[in-house]
Amino acid sequence: MELILPIAIIGAVLLLVISSYNGLVNARNRVDEALGQIQVQLKRRYDLIPNLVEAVKGQMGFEKGVLESVTAARAAAVNAGATGNTAAQAKAENMLSSSLRTLFANVEAYPTLKSNENVIQLQEQLTSTENQIGFSRQHYNASVLSYNNSVQTFPGLLFAGALGFAKRDFFDAPDSEEAVPKVSLS
Repeated sequence: MELILPIAIIGAVLLLVISSYNGLVNARNRVDEALGQIQVQLKRRYDLIPNLVEAVKGQMGFEKGVLESVTAARAAAVNAGATGNTAAQAKAENMLSSSLRTLFANVEAYPTLKSNENVIQLQEQLTSTENQIGFSRQHYNASVLSYNNSVQTFPGLLFAGALGFAKRDFFDAPDSEEAVPKVSLS
């Protein structure tokens, strides 16, 4: 009879640890899955950008700086994605989005490009992809919030650090200054 109480307490603590661990693993896996969805959409965008640049290159000869900016921003985003650093990738992706908005704004100044079916189709695909990236970011950030709450609240905070669970970074939106494209048609 004297052993029943200590065994019950040990059993309850063990169940709490197992339950917390399983909940943390589940939340971490949701974050990883959500990040994977962002990566799928970003890869699609990376694949579309060279086609768009090639489609407008001939008719935007004197806007070479805009095209180079988009190409450099794409390369930086691809490289940042390879590092696994979510904050660095988010910043690089925001710069790429800004470069694309500048390119789209410049395309509007060229009537032949505005009416080019290939350019229109690529712009529509990129716009659709940008929307999907936005939804994927929203899902990822919601998953990170849930995971971080699990890591930082009781009982998870008792076990998270010891079991190797650390707080995750959000996939941040661009600063308002980065979000506004700078267009110069002079």
